[in-house]
Amino acid sequence: MRAVVYKGPFEVAIEQVEDPRIQHPNDVLVRVTSTAICGSDLHMYEGRTAAEPGIVFGHENLGVVEETGEGVTTLSKGDRVVMPFNVACGFCKNCSAGFTGFCLTVNPGFAGGAYGYVAMGPYVGGQAEYVRVPYADFNCLKLPEGTEKETDFVLLADIFPTGYHGNELADVRPGDTVAVYGAGPVGLMAAYSAMLRGASKVFVVDRVAERLQKAEEIGTIPIDFSQGNPAEQIKEQTGGQGTDKGIDAVGYQAQAQGEDREEPAVVLNSLVETVRPTGALGIPGLYVPSDPGGPDEQSKKGMLMVSVGRLFEKGLRLGTGQCNVKRYNRHLRDMIIEDRAKPSFVVSHELPLDEASSAYEKFDKRVEGYTKVVLHPQAA
Repeated sequence: MRAVVYKGPFEVAIEQVEDPRIQHPNDVLVRVTSTAICGSDLHMYEGRTAAEPGIVFGHENLGVVEETGEGVTTLSKGDRVVMPFNVACGFCKNCSAGFTGFCLTVNPGFAGGAYGYVAMGPYVGGQAEYVRVPYADFNCLKLPEGTEKETDFVLLADIFPTGYHGNELADVRPGDTVAVYGAGPVGLMAAYSAMLRGASKVFVVDRVAERLQKAEEIGTIPIDFSQGNPAEQIKEQTGGQGTDKGIDAVGYQAQAQGEDREEPAVVLNSLVETVRPTGALGIPGLYVPSDPGGPDEQSKKGMLMVSVGRLFEKGLRLGTGQCNVKRYNRHLRDMIIEDRAKPSFVVSHELPLDEASSAYEKFDKRVEGYTKVVLHPQAA
């Protein structure tokens, strides 16, 4: 089958790879009709992880069941399904508690598994014509038949639940004011989710004009950090107090204000200053224990200079970690079905799989309005 294969920093190619097959009675094979490029994929694409050439990318996958293992009980050939990026067993201690992003079964020696991602287990990615889904009864979420709302539903694999998760980590409640740092796909989903949860005012911080425009279009207040200290800009619009809650949707490749260089802890420290005393921070943005391209020796080891003193002084609460997609995807799916949510506003490009190499390059450079790319390996 054709698949997106990582060749080395800033290079992917469409290559023929081995077809997936049923390996366990609980597996299904899915014919992939939509698969999205994630900002997390860019970390590997840029060589900023330990990913080795040859990995097949793709953890945001939707498609149609083609074959089922003999132990599968709730799925049949022809079912349209979307899979959380988390590969999870459904029965370990963490999965039973709802922490499916930290499954103790699927990736021995590490809490958590995912499709097509470095250190997240042997699960081949879905930027391909087919993908194998283990523990399929648990990991597949059924969708309405047909092709309607395809670009909304594919976002249930990762970024819509992840944006919502940022709000859960920050305990966003109706009436809260919220600051979201980062207007990439996850940041826009976090801001959108804050609006869905009843936030009274949402600020979105970035410097890319197209992204800030998207943020404004959904009713949030754009803050361009290239025009001045974002925490001060937000305080000026909140009576000097700052916001009730804050969300980091950037992660470790954050850009220093006014400079063309990375400052890995700048968003964390900005949020500490942005959020009022006794507020809360949610951090779904990715941080890694090892970054080969870090700007200094400490950050290469995942050690950042965070203002813990100010964090403590202000009595701020803090939640971190990747999203437990299964905790949210069912009710977010139902909101899409009932037209209460339409996350596909973030999708800027839908392309055939063969254009993946160009799409990665343009998405990485933030050019030509690239905010979120959905690839279509096969017809729906």
